[in-house]
Amino acid sequence: MSKRIEIYDTTLRDGMQREGMSVSVDEKVQIALRLDRLGVHYIEGGFPGSNPKDVEFYQKMAGHRLRTAKLAAFGMTHKRGARPHQDPLLRQLLKVDTPVVTIVGKSWKLHTQKVLRVGLEENLNMIEGSVAFLRKKGREVFYDAEHFFDGYLDDPEYALRTLRTAVDAGASRVVLCDTNGATLPSQAAEIVARVVGEVGVPVGIHAHNDADCAVAVSLMAIEAGATQVQGTVNGYGERCGNANLISIIPALKLKMGLDCVSDRRLAELTETSHFVAEMANVSPETHQPYVGENAFAHKGGLHVSAALRDARTFEHVDPALVGNKQRILVSELAGRATVLKKAAEMGIDLAGDEHKETLNQLLKRLKEKEHAGYHYEVADASFELFLRRELGLHKPIIELDNFRIIVQKRKSAVISEAKIILKGDGRGELPIAFAEGNGPVNALDVALRKLLPASHPKLVDELSRIHLVNYKVRILNENQGTGAVTRVLLDSSDGHDSWGTIGVSENIIEASWEALVDSIEYGLVKRRRRR
Repeated sequence: MSKRIEIYDTTLRDGMQREGMSVSVDEKVQIALRLDRLGVHYIEGGFPGSNPKDVEFYQKMAGHRLRTAKLAAFGMTHKRGARPHQDPLLRQLLKVDTPVVTIVGKSWKLHTQKVLRVGLEENLNMIEGSVAFLRKKGREVFYDAEHFFDGYLDDPEYALRTLRTAVDAGASRVVLCDTNGATLPSQAAEIVARVVGEVGVPVGIHAHNDADCAVAVSLMAIEAGATQVQGTVNGYGERCGNANLISIIPALKLKMGLDCVSDRRLAELTETSHFVAEMANVSPETHQPYVGENAFAHKGGLHVSAALRDARTFEHVDPALVGNKQRILVSELAGRATVLKKAAEMGIDLAGDEHKETLNQLLKRLKEKEHAGYHYEVADASFELFLRRELGLHKPIIELDNFRIIVQKRKSAVISEAKIILKGDGRGELPIAFAEGNGPVNALDVALRKLLPASHPKLVDELSRIHLVNYKVRILNENQGTGAVTRVLLDSSDGHDSWGTIGVSENIIEASWEALVDSIEYGLVKRRRRR
């Protein structure tokens, strides 16, 4: 049986100290429930003595039954000169009625003298009194030794005395905090090993990331004997953030063979990471280890070929174990294996000697397009349409004869008007439509949606579901000034799936039109296939 490691999440308290990050009480509740589903053992919901939002959070959580986690409330030692039962912050901790209370205290003489402005013995009395008071009230108490590593380097004996004082008063865990994030992994391991050998209770680690070592410090602390690791989802937190539990959990389980969460819950890691990011209104980091969109993405031709033969050649773990997936990116570096894999995903079989020449031509055309500025790895829909067009498998829905855009400044408003003429069936006048929009691209979109129902009445319902969700422009050769080539990327959705399309031209309107047409064509084809 492997050693069990406790996962203590402080996203809702320490993570919320990141600049610009804030969530509502209901969002905090949703995050807590998702963390419980992931299988963490402790969820620190906030500092109820500091703001009414955290008090309300604990009140709302009383109506929810947690399956794996215990709630912890965060507080600090009582004020100097006061008795524990008179301290309003300690009394507030009792009111929220969590099974665990985490108390932070000073272990560095510098902070004792400069921040608390008390003597060293009085600091010990404050630790002892606060822990003992909460224990007598039936709470399990974790003692967070703030700035412990700095304090230990300054005066190891006094830093250790603060821990012993908390243990003697009834603390069931002591947590060593690298509050300034300055400790290196090997140094942390040496200090943790000594603490583990002396304090007599389980030891935890809480590392900050100012030296970009928080995950490494946490893992080394576990190797040195710590049995609880604290951190936040995606490493959120003040300054450079906290130890990232999203990296720590799979490292503990998959690399170190330690018991922390079940296999089934580990498979929800990617979903949890993205869920919390969305709740906090932060874009998920695409290159984040284990859970990022690009964590198991392969672009270079030789890498792709090897990964497809045996994923272990370029993937350090099976992405499915953490709820992620392998991605094969299409680019100018793509080899035969890349195109074969992507074509197979689309239901197109290009394997075998009979397709050799076709495959060679596809690769040649792909590299030409990429050289011209196309970037298919971020435009999955355009790449599928490219393949289908090159293979003669796509019958276009939109065939342009010509379009015209007029942009007119009228007093305080700018009006964009589009005129689109599509190719006809040869039996009458060409289909034509006019439309105004809040910009040239929007005007084209509106005009096109006016035209298509007349020529394709069966597509009306599908067309109404497709909408643009993002529009990005990039100048590819800035040194050409206003004559530079423009790349336009569109993200679209039908409420069920989302997809990306691309257009490239020296004219931004033409590039936008190309991406817009691909967006609509792909959306209509996709919905018909899904039926």
